[in-house]
Amino acid sequence: CSATLLFVMEAQAQAQSALTHHVRQEVIRGQAQFLSPLPATQSLRLDIVLPVRDQAGLDRFLRELADPSSPSYRHFLTVSEFTALFGPSEADYDALTHYATSNGLRVVGGSRDGMDLQIEGTVAAIEMAFNVRMSVYQHPTENRTFYAPDREPTVGLSFPLWHVSGLDNYSIPQPMLARRSDYAKAHGMDPKAVVSHATTGSGPSASFLGSDMRAAYYGGTELTGKGQILGLLEFAGTDLADVDTYFTNVGQTRTVPITLLSTDGSITSCVYPGCDDTEQTLDITQAIGMAPGLASLVVYVGSTDTAILAAMTTDNPLPTTIGCSWGWTPADPAAIDMYFKKMAAQGQNFFAASGDASTWKASGKAEAWPADDAYVVSVGGTDLITKGAGGAWQSETAWVYSGGGISPDNIAIPSWQQIPGVITSANKGSTTYRNGPDVSANANFTFYVCGDQTTCTANLYGGTSFAAPMWAGYMALVNQQAAADGNATV
Repeated sequence: CSATLLFVMEAQAQAQSALTHHVRQEVIRGQAQFLSPLPATQSLRLDIVLPVRDQAGLDRFLRELADPSSPSYRHFLTVSEFTALFGPSEADYDALTHYATSNGLRVVGGSRDGMDLQIEGTVAAIEMAFNVRMSVYQHPTENRTFYAPDREPTVGLSFPLWHVSGLDNYSIPQPMLARRSDYAKAHGMDPKAVVSHATTGSGPSASFLGSDMRAAYYGGTELTGKGQILGLLEFAGTDLADVDTYFTNVGQTRTVPITLLSTDGSITSCVYPGCDDTEQTLDITQAIGMAPGLASLVVYVGSTDTAILAAMTTDNPLPTTIGCSWGWTPADPAAIDMYFKKMAAQGQNFFAASGDASTWKASGKAEAWPADDAYVVSVGGTDLITKGAGGAWQSETAWVYSGGGISPDNIAIPSWQQIPGVITSANKGSTTYRNGPDVSANANFTFYVCGDQTTCTANLYGGTSFAAPMWAGYMALVNQQAAADGNATV
């Protein structure tokens, strides 16, 4: 009896909590009605993330990377160097692997370099391993149910975890593309009145092509993104036949090789009507339109944010410029902030669409995340007019639907927004919290879009989801020039 008590006391002493939050506020506050336990035999796939070693040291290193007076200025780390300095130790990673398998969980992916371990197992095994109870709840704002844990996970390890992704499906990632007819209906407008001027693109019905954006924002021919790797974050796969249809219809030839990479076992194909690939296709065509000479475009497909980001920060070769046109609301924003810091340390630029719901609001953070994170470039929308089909930039104004504002996640204001003249009484920005977006590009309903192997459309879709991959493509041009000058990536 005393031996049993000693074992229990030792187990409790060793129990470690994760360093981020997992329980949704709607569950804690009782806003989500409990319906039933999640079936014990149901299988779930999770991504266990380990914390960065020496968080203070990483933050200090990132400051030095951006300081022209520092010897470390723009001296980015390789993947192996980051792991050696800040990644989990080999002993901790091995201990986590043993803990998972000894609790009946199957290892299906992840890596020490990615700081994650992907596991699969029954709800019963997951509840035992993480000391939680998984339940089904009624979603408080959507007509569906969701599953979630009832408490914060703990594990019998000598070190804490950072996060366990996949324990709930409260927030389903949504593409940021916007349809003109939906906005018209929401605002009681005639769809034709949403765009108040004729477009000047070279596509059907004078719609804009990706090449029009290149002509307007770059205007040259020398830089094409040659030698650069561009990545796209996608929560669903795609049908490359739609990409080919786009380029065929507009009389252009695609030479950029496209790789569809599953980061967590997710299916990389997306065939209509079972799956909608409109967002994924426009991301690809906008990125290639801006940088038609990329060495490679990699579409990272997954169902778990940390799994996708882990792959993006460990792939060989690394994508140095990344576009994201999806929004979601994590249980804890800090859960993936670590990966954005890792990207900054490795010389990777992450461009995230700021959303299309005008002012950011705390109650609708999906529109602001991940664009709200201080280590990503938040991309807003504008209304662009060019001098003609395939012509130069003529004028540009802020797009009325572009997402932006003061951080609903209370992210501290970054240093570049504290420069005198950036935040003023006229623009009403915050001097305490992060303001967004950082940069912008055309997002009006002025694009030519192909998807789902159906009739392509002109001037029906828009959104900051067009601007984010466009900026990722533009940064590939910048990095090509930097490489030619013997400099590091931006």
